[in-house]
Amino acid sequence: MARFTLEDLGWDAFYAGHFEPFRAQGWVPARLIRDNKISYGALLDDGAGGFDELEVILSGKVYHDAETDAELPAVGDWVALDVGGPGEDHVIRARLPRRTCFSRKAPGFSAEEQVIAANVDTVVVVTDAGPDFNLRRMERYFALIARGGARAVVLVNKADLYPESQNQEAAAAIRALAADAEVLVTSVKKRKGLKPLKDHFSRGRTLAIIGSSGVGKSALVNLLLGEDWQWVDEVNEVTGKGRHTTTARELILLEKGGILIDNPGIKEVQMWTDETTLRERFADIARIALDCRFHDCKHGRDAGCAIRAAVESGALDPARYEGYLKLEDEITGLRQKRKKRQMTVERRAKRDHKIKARNRADREDIERDLKPRAGR
Repeated sequence: MARFTLEDLGWDAFYAGHFEPFRAQGWVPARLIRDNKISYGALLDDGAGGFDELEVILSGKVYHDAETDAELPAVGDWVALDVGGPGEDHVIRARLPRRTCFSRKAPGFSAEEQVIAANVDTVVVVTDAGPDFNLRRMERYFALIARGGARAVVLVNKADLYPESQNQEAAAAIRALAADAEVLVTSVKKRKGLKPLKDHFSRGRTLAIIGSSGVGKSALVNLLLGEDWQWVDEVNEVTGKGRHTTTARELILLEKGGILIDNPGIKEVQMWTDETTLRERFADIARIALDCRFHDCKHGRDAGCAIRAAVESGALDPARYEGYLKLEDEITGLRQKRKKRQMTVERRAKRDHKIKARNRADREDIERDLKPRAGR
């Protein structure tokens, strides 16, 4: 039977250094493997070459100290855990700093960040060359992965369902978007093209698997685990999608080395990034813009606009440029929403401070009036 240590879970000197202040409290390091909404699943060293899995809760201090939901613990996080005795709760007393964080803007009209997976080394995006193929969505994935600090790998999956030329064209188009990403044409069903993916699985390294529902994520997880961890149904003949969808994020330790975080299908890839990351991911557009006649060119009807000339000549894909403008607008809107939210938070904090100060002054006045006067 295999023996495991915290290092198999990704523990290293970075986390050990941040954990040191908590050791004297008698707390132990644990990694969160599941978010149960009101509690978490956590793995910790059992001291006998294996792990204990506990259901743990969040301390009130950790909850109240978090200024946003994104600062709360998430799947993949390392925490300082106060292990309770028989019949007692096991309590998260602190969340250790994250080395990387893959997140997006929470769906809907919120201006909040939603953490998809913490402390991930590689994000594996699963797509196909058929109905799911969408370069604009891939641009969003690459921007989010780059901002989070992980490496990107893309699987153009279900290659057995499409002509080889279609699969290779899709892979080439994705590579053109991100030279630093590894793009593989695969068929999980036929077990083809997956050998290079094995190089990303090694002791202590964490991979998150993401993508739309029905592109083969669960079949890939089953294959990696060697068992039917996720139930998978046949493909819908109309949509080309599998009927199974993963319902919750879960961190899974692989016996042969590596850690896997499986995620539910992502319907919305809303941006949570900044202008710097956007410029880096669209460096080709930034280079073209340098040739504009005027430094403050709006890239519309301005004379000497290099961007417009590149689009008209075919040197710049108009769809890519439109995608860039849309992302730029989203990031600008997000920044404005965050600024507005911050101003609201600050106003509330000032109001609460004034109320507390006034109440304190009132109490002091009452206490002073109630004190017996000297000489009475």
